[in-house]
Amino acid sequence: MKRVCRIALLGECMIELRGQLFGTMQQAFGGDTLNTAVYLSRLCRHRGVQVSYATDLGIDPFSEAMIRAWEGEGIDTGLIRRQEGLMPGLYTIQVDETGERTFYYWRDMSAAKAYFRGVTSPLEEQLADIDALYFSGISLAIFDAAARDRLFKIVTTLRERGGKVIFDNNYRTRMWPVTVEARAWYAHAYEMADIAMITLDDEMALFGISEEERALERVFNLPTPEVVVKRGALPAIIRLSGQAPAFVPACQVAKVVDTTAAGDSFAAGYLAARLTGSSAELAAHSGACLAAAVIQHPGAIIPLSAMPDNLF
Repeated sequence: MKRVCRIALLGECMIELRGQLFGTMQQAFGGDTLNTAVYLSRLCRHRGVQVSYATDLGIDPFSEAMIRAWEGEGIDTGLIRRQEGLMPGLYTIQVDETGERTFYYWRDMSAAKAYFRGVTSPLEEQLADIDALYFSGISLAIFDAAARDRLFKIVTTLRERGGKVIFDNNYRTRMWPVTVEARAWYAHAYEMADIAMITLDDEMALFGISEEERALERVFNLPTPEVVVKRGALPAIIRLSGQAPAFVPACQVAKVVDTTAAGDSFAAGYLAARLTGSSAELAAHSGACLAAAVIQHPGAIIPLSAMPDNLF
């Protein structure tokens, strides 16, 4: 099939441990942009969209297993760099009876932080062959200021030749010791992005806003041409430049098992539709239906057999 576009997703994937404290725990892996990459690859495998993942990994069995699994999902791993002495980070998940999660992280030595520490990176080397770039607030948080500067040089170059930039605001307070610094980098990302995927709760936490109406007013006035507001079980809101906001209902489910990757999968469903020519409203419906399927299963990545059909 002729390639429609190649999208690179940049970020961090970590080893996941899920189960009882000091009891049996199941090993898996996950990370916000990686989760999106997996679902995007599943949805676009036969639609001409090449999904590439960019990160650093080590020369170890965990890194090797991750790469093999991603290749099995159809993800291009040509943007991954592997370095001796580095390893993926680690996190554990505890899930309560309502499906809400509590995370505990060991990421200080995560290999992904080193992606821009060399003279060049695979993403920079292959940028001429990339049509779109997706990164998140977590992608920004794992890098130091010098690495973020290099990332935004990539963004500038990509946009100058007509490429698309997508920013997901995933905000984690513990990863940003200085809030004003986070706000400045987010403002830069919104200014440079073509599409902003915004979890409203995260935006309210970052900017200290307690009223949803005020938060929505703020995001509707962002410079980003296409803004997608994710609100969990409430309707998503799409704001395109020059148009009134459109509300797209969430897909309701009987029982929420685990909300891990709800927003990540919504982003994948949305982007899969947009990258292949669908309207923003149809794309939001696609994202909502995929997220509804994901939250009915444990873990970030649901079985392939559980993927919904005909989303767009």
